[in-house]
Amino acid sequence: MKYVSTRGAAPELSFEEAMLTGLARDGGLYVPETWPELSKAEIAGLAGLRYEDAAFRIMKPFIGDTFGDDEFQDIIDRAYAGFGHEAKCPITQIGENDFLLELFHGPTLAFKDVAMQLIGQMFEAALKRRGERVTIVGATSGDTGSAAIEAFRGLDAVDVFIMFPDGNRVSEVQRRQMTTPVEENVHALAVDGDFDECQARLKDMFNDFAFRDTVKLAGVNSINWARVLAQVVYYFTSAVSLGAPHRKVSFTVPTGNFGDIFAGYVARRMGLPVDRLIIATNQNNILHRTLETGSYTKAGVTPSISPSMDIQVSSNFERALFDVYDREGDAVAQLMDELQGQGAFTLSQGALQRLRMEFDSGDCSEDETSAAIATLYRMTGEVVCPHTAVGIKVAADKRISGRVPMITLATAHPAKFPDAVEAACGLRPGLPARMADLFERPERLTHVVNDLVAIKDIILQRTAHER
Repeated sequence: MKYVSTRGAAPELSFEEAMLTGLARDGGLYVPETWPELSKAEIAGLAGLRYEDAAFRIMKPFIGDTFGDDEFQDIIDRAYAGFGHEAKCPITQIGENDFLLELFHGPTLAFKDVAMQLIGQMFEAALKRRGERVTIVGATSGDTGSAAIEAFRGLDAVDVFIMFPDGNRVSEVQRRQMTTPVEENVHALAVDGDFDECQARLKDMFNDFAFRDTVKLAGVNSINWARVLAQVVYYFTSAVSLGAPHRKVSFTVPTGNFGDIFAGYVARRMGLPVDRLIIATNQNNILHRTLETGSYTKAGVTPSISPSMDIQVSSNFERALFDVYDREGDAVAQLMDELQGQGAFTLSQGALQRLRMEFDSGDCSEDETSAAIATLYRMTGEVVCPHTAVGIKVAADKRISGRVPMITLATAHPAKFPDAVEAACGLRPGLPARMADLFERPERLTHVVNDLVAIKDIILQRTAHER
């Protein structure tokens, strides 16, 4: 299996190379050269398996000879050993043919753990074999950063720097999960700016090849293909538990950066009978507006009670564009240049039609988000985070037939957003016992201006002893 850049001007890489590289040198994102397919029999054969064993079968076609079979199974087993539910990603019924896919049983209580715990183990195994050390730099709107720090803290072959928006743009729990680890190889950087600005500085660093090579830069944001791959698994396991491949299943996905729903698209390309893939956005609804109008136009970020979705530059959308533009890297590169230079681009009519064939979309206001939390709690006793509530509201809006099961991805534990949840339903969700002292732990963070040179200087200084 080879990996190609969405912008068509970077060399093909193996899975290991694509994983360790992250962003391609032409600024694009790596995707598989072809989409492997699973037969109906192979999909049916996932029924009843441990999550770890299903993950091995689903991901194996993508990794080539990077890991031997026993090594890869051991990596997967270690990755999910710390999850708080035996099923790892269980489903819960909340209505007639209406389900939640609980993705928050990992160590930081968010869906990012499903991929990040696996990546941490894969990075460590690959780097030890190569005798190398890398510097991971990430940007986060909340959950990615804490999941990355948790996955890589204390590992021998990695230094981790996570940029997050300073101020109240991430929840108190999210921030403390990033700033309280004591391991010397992790660094939390509070940047004067919003998430899109943090993400822009990250891309600037990857495009500075001298800096990139000096610190051996690697990325674990959802630009990293291995992140997307790990998320493909729970689409299969949840769908199979509801009767796939013998019946279709639909998914509604709260998303800002498009990575999680793109994993659903990959599952469909692999043969999973997905009826509908529904993009659920909050008030920062650029993805919904794009599918409605064909124009991807940045409009500024308005802070919300679902902060992990407060995004206007959805990096993984580029991967979808690559396919709907028939894998023409030049066409994708031109759109990305227009976005950077003009803050907008317009899809061709053919590309827009193909996107609408693959995805539906909807949005959700702040009041509607709170109402969805309150209604679900009143009707079922189930408490959800604001991001999940966005998905629940959009799923209800988009429901066509009750005969096809609808799975809404529950992306974070409600205790990560206690203020918003309490305001909505009157119940303040508590942290699990293992995190009960989170607010008593001392914080360790560095405030930095939104300046590329300043951020690079911090990274260079703190990794100098390794070079």
